[in-house]
Amino acid sequence: MSADRIVIVGGGVIGLSAAWHLARGGGVSVTLLEKDAVGAGSSARAGGIITGHLWSKTGVEARKISLRLLHALTGELRAYGYAYQAVGCLNLFAPSDWPERMRLLPLYDQTGVPYEILDAAEIRERWPLLAPEDGAIGLFDPLGGYSEPDDYIPALARKCRDLGVDIREGAMVTGFARQRGRFTGVFVDGVPLDAKRVICTVHSWTNRLLAEAGIQLPLKSFVHQRYLTAPLAEAAELPAVNANPYAAYLRPAKGKRILVGGETAARHEFGTPPLAFGMDALDAPRGFCDRLRAQVQPLLPALAGNGFTEERVGLISIAMDGEPILGAAPGLPGLIVGAAFHSGGFAYNPVAGKLLAELATKGETELDVAAFSPARFSAAATDDYLNLRLRQQDAFLRRH
Repeated sequence: MSADRIVIVGGGVIGLSAAWHLARGGGVSVTLLEKDAVGAGSSARAGGIITGHLWSKTGVEARKISLRLLHALTGELRAYGYAYQAVGCLNLFAPSDWPERMRLLPLYDQTGVPYEILDAAEIRERWPLLAPEDGAIGLFDPLGGYSEPDDYIPALARKCRDLGVDIREGAMVTGFARQRGRFTGVFVDGVPLDAKRVICTVHSWTNRLLAEAGIQLPLKSFVHQRYLTAPLAEAAELPAVNANPYAAYLRPAKGKRILVGGETAARHEFGTPPLAFGMDALDAPRGFCDRLRAQVQPLLPALAGNGFTEERVGLISIAMDGEPILGAAPGLPGLIVGAAFHSGGFAYNPVAGKLLAELATKGETELDVAAFSPARFSAAATDDYLNLRLRQQDAFLRRH
């Protein structure tokens, strides 16, 4: 067995981030295995938005680290074409939904997370492109913003290669090698590859791959779609917006465009895809893009007469309790899992990579992530959850 190699399975933003942290830390060799091209799954189809205004103490503390690391990443990746867009993030609520979020304000105060509470008139004055209805409440995160996936993914992959990470594209992991009950590597297209630790970050394919190891996690995948408008006359002066009353999100995008994403709430879960499945096989329901534009246009009148010119469809993965799954696989020494980041894979990726790297090299993390541990679920609860067939509206919907 390789004495110092750590193998990462999955070349999306979580896997790339883990590789970056491991390579920067030194002392190990890192091999990242991706069955397609890096970022070819849902990472390239993401909105890329981040806010620190989450719903649990662990999530809030994790996002604080992510936001700090995004600035460090900008410093390292600017030469590769990436910069974090610190435009802020506006979390928009209807009056009926605001009390639930208002209860979290003491948590934000306790953890030192900044925020501003804005009424509809204040939102319209600050961002004239937005037209929320009277009564709407905005919770503005001045540290929030977004990353452009098409800039971030290739930049981070290039940096990882320059740091010595062995990135192998077109390399499908089909199983795990074990010795005396411990994970000692993987099989790549049937060929063994030894490793000191294995980090599994394969998103919606997680249970398909882990089934070979005799483990399942209570997570489900749902189809998600995002769109880009045609270019506007001028670049959109907007924050990233989690437009909850409109069942959508939006943000500025490259080329003077606007990105809009939305869920198909009544659509059933996608199921666990086979290992060879590719996201290009996904599609949105007929007419969904027109319906999404119509439901968001009252908030963003600039969409009138401006159709969507690009559609990307992917999967989001949601755990039974809505929190990420990150930690050592229970009863399977040598295997570490990062999965179920709901719609927030881009928001979590800097800190998720850090935590996964710490687990792989130290066996513990700077941040207490017991709330994210795979061991928090019982086998019975997992089985019960996986036996349900849910619509997206019945799952824990967490936005960014």
